[in-house]
Amino acid sequence: MKLKEQLYSICSEILQKRLTFVQKSILDLESALQSETKSSAGDKHETGRAMIQIEREKVGQQLAEIQKNQKLLKRIDHNSKHKIIALGSIVYTSQFNYFISVSVGEINNKEVSFYAISPQSPIAKLLLGKTKDDTISFRSSTFTIVKVI
Repeated sequence: MKLKEQLYSICSEILQKRLTFVQKSILDLESALQSETKSSAGDKHETGRAMIQIEREKVGQQLAEIQKNQKLLKRIDHNSKHKIIALGSIVYTSQFNYFISVSVGEINNKEVSFYAISPQSPIAKLLLGKTKDDTISFRSSTFTIVKVI
């Protein structure tokens, strides 16, 4: 399996695990909402329902973000090779290596680590449109793009 396919697959698996967790959380919250029975302390009941509703909204936002990331990931052609950094590029630099895709954090591939980052992340915004041998300054560091796939 090619490197880009491996990184893509790992990102996809991570998103799927997050999706499964969030979907289970939604089911648990809906179950809790349904089982919330009216007690003699009516205000306590209403407060409990309101807290469950707030939590359900938070989980709903997480679900929407995961679905957005899955759509973004599907736009990546893992057979493409890039000279100019874009969505789906694998970028080797003098400091770190990046996979411009979705934000899932560090991925270890044999002896090489990659950071799967969103195109909207600050570092990706600096990298997009750049090519091999370009220099980037980020925070207090300066590094060179060594290779782009």
